[in-house]
Amino acid sequence: MQPGSTSMEPRRQSMEPGPLQASLVPNSPLGKLALPSTRTSVLIGEVVILPLLFLLLGLWFSPDNPLWVNTEFPWSWLAPIIIALRYGALAGLGSSTILLAAWFYFHRGQWQDFPQLYFLGGLITIMVVGEVASQWRAKTRRAESVQHYLDQRLEHLVRQYYLLRLSHDRLEQELIGRPMSMRDALLKLHASADSADATQRLLQLLSQYCQITDASLHAVTDEQLQPHAIAHIGSPDSVDTQDALVRQALEMRRLCHVVESTAEGQTSRYLVAAPLLDLQGDLYALLVVREMPFFALQTENLQVINLLLSYYTDGLSAHELTKPVLTQFPDCPDSFAMELQRLSHMQQSSGISSVVLALEFSQEAIARNVPQQVVRMKRMLDEVWLTEPQAGKQVVAILMPLGTTATAEGFLQRLEQWALSSKQHISLMEAGIFPHVLLLEQHTSQELLQRIEGLRHG
Repeated sequence: MQPGSTSMEPRRQSMEPGPLQASLVPNSPLGKLALPSTRTSVLIGEVVILPLLFLLLGLWFSPDNPLWVNTEFPWSWLAPIIIALRYGALAGLGSSTILLAAWFYFHRGQWQDFPQLYFLGGLITIMVVGEVASQWRAKTRRAESVQHYLDQRLEHLVRQYYLLRLSHDRLEQELIGRPMSMRDALLKLHASADSADATQRLLQLLSQYCQITDASLHAVTDEQLQPHAIAHIGSPDSVDTQDALVRQALEMRRLCHVVESTAEGQTSRYLVAAPLLDLQGDLYALLVVREMPFFALQTENLQVINLLLSYYTDGLSAHELTKPVLTQFPDCPDSFAMELQRLSHMQQSSGISSVVLALEFSQEAIARNVPQQVVRMKRMLDEVWLTEPQAGKQVVAILMPLGTTATAEGFLQRLEQWALSSKQHISLMEAGIFPHVLLLEQHTSQELLQRIEGLRHG
């Protein structure tokens, strides 16, 4: 394993086409036939050229009846059917008008012989095929959106797993030799996220934890690296944007070190170049390391640099995403607000539903620690907001990604079975639990949080 490549491996895996994307590009000729083009000129060309091609074939095989009217099979209608299958009913109807114009052209002066059933049946077929194709493409887009969300969530969990494993494996060994532990470093990063000199504190933390003595952080604006540093430790020199190691890091979008550069026959004046990327793949800045001890330039130390940078940029994107919500609802947990904003945006763009189950607990249930027991029953993907008891009641909000009313009802059934299997053998209402199902498709994130606040104070 090359240095600096561990934490970026999940990103490269997420960029590879998954089973769903691979299924959208089949290798069979019939499968390729159903793939539409995204270019308008190609669409118009196919709508016009394909029926003309079938007309030429009709003139070749049946000069007296090029449209195959009143034959065993109307071969000319295959052209509009293929167009409707690729682009929908409207494009198919546009293609069929060429067949209609061709009939009037070939039968000038014989309009009384117009084959009404021939064209009526063809138009009905076009509309049915186009509607089915449109519905199938809509389902495919929804499935792609769900898959994209799950890939993002998995990548986030993998990053957290790497952070957790690294911090626990190295905590005891490095506690004496390092000025702080990994947990302390993450806490400092989290605490400095809102400060004006957050980038400078990030470099100071890297200097303390990774033994970097000379480094600078350079902003990336519109995919262009700015030569002047926004923060630095050591010399405040500007970066050489044409340096081989810098170009390699920007092109590959991962941490690169001098060993990789020299292995490819290129020279560089820098030791390490590491981009700051968020979960969406957006490039915030580039870290350039000029000097660090020889023995510090090793795989584990480079992994720490990569992980700290990833954690920092994830915190930046999460802060920007949840800032409007947390300003209005400061008691809401960051993770709950971030996931709520992401799911709300997904529902608006793709129509994919999610649900929040708000459980209101009575004073008797709070005394029996029922809210804490319910929190432990949440699913893997769920986010939970356990509010503080107020006015003799407490609310637990459970955010269920990609869920519907049926998802919330399934959780309530589990909860009711748990209540019935307890020693009291009571129902949810008798146990002091009052559920409220809130759908994201019916509320914005702010409205939904206001409903939760209303339950707390009501």
